[in-house]
Amino acid sequence: MMNPRQQTILQQVNDNKRVSVSELSQVTHVSEVTIRQDLNLLEKRGLLKRVHGFAVALESDDIDVRMMRHFSVKQKLANHAASLVNDGETIFIESGSSNALLAHQLAKRPGITLVTVSGYIARQLKDSACEVILLGGIYQKKSDSMVGPLTLLCLRHVNFSKAFIGIDGYQMDIGFTGRDVLRAEVINSVLAKGAENIILADASKFGQVHQNLLTPISAVNRVITDNRLPTAYRQQLITQGIQVDILSE
Repeated sequence: MMNPRQQTILQQVNDNKRVSVSELSQVTHVSEVTIRQDLNLLEKRGLLKRVHGFAVALESDDIDVRMMRHFSVKQKLANHAASLVNDGETIFIESGSSNALLAHQLAKRPGITLVTVSGYIARQLKDSACEVILLGGIYQKKSDSMVGPLTLLCLRHVNFSKAFIGIDGYQMDIGFTGRDVLRAEVINSVLAKGAENIILADASKFGQVHQNLLTPISAVNRVITDNRLPTAYRQQLITQGIQVDILSE
């Protein structure tokens, strides 16, 4: 487990991509010696990389790593998303850091049933008040989620009124995209079920593009993001018939 100082270090590194030891020392109010010790531990865990007096962010599917990127923004997005869920609803939550924070919020409400493909989310909810349905499939270790033909088959046999989905990128001339082809297949199967599909993503994802399309874009009903979203992206999403909820940082 990371202590609060190490969490702050990882968040600083992931938000800024590259941070010096001296800057981290100033932010956390501890010596550079202590910072180097923390960086050694975080590097051994595979959470960042050290390069000549700097800490450098890694691209990772580890939810603990991803959650530290723009954590306070993601928490606000999750709180807003939770407010859209009614008591008694059955909802689907896809894997991802913002969705994991949403699941934490909903776990306090016993009348809700959560369907997920995320092993991480299911474990976080083992002591929760709500009902949890974890779909089967091939266990994808790097993302801690279920994928593959069995997962797609399971999706055909469950129903839910809302689906909260994570993305890795959005480009105006392409649409929503994901980094992993197997996870993209799961998302596309969810979109096809015709529930109220809600994308939960901080604004850093907009402007990025990955190889796996999440379609059809017409199946997306709402996007919840923060006020760093460029106006052009917001306008295009609205033109495509998508409600856009913009939250302040």
